[in-house]
Amino acid sequence: MSIILPLEEMTIAEKLQTMEFLWDDLCHNAESIKSPKWHKDALLKREQDIKDNKDSFVDWEQAKKDIRDSV
Repeated sequence: MSIILPLEEMTIAEKLQTMEFLWDDLCHNAESIKSPKWHKDALLKREQDIKDNKDSFVDWEQAKKDIRDSV
């Protein structure tokens, strides 16, 4: 199946709405999406780094502030 969207003619709002429709559909079918091996490996490494005190969690509000301050 090939879908052609008139991207050049779509507004930013229309493009974002299209992405929202796609993400919503994917979320409703998440069980059929297989996570790639690299993702599992990355999560295991992150978990080990936390245990080894090589990494830590940041409060979500603080993380958002840090991101805003950096851009």
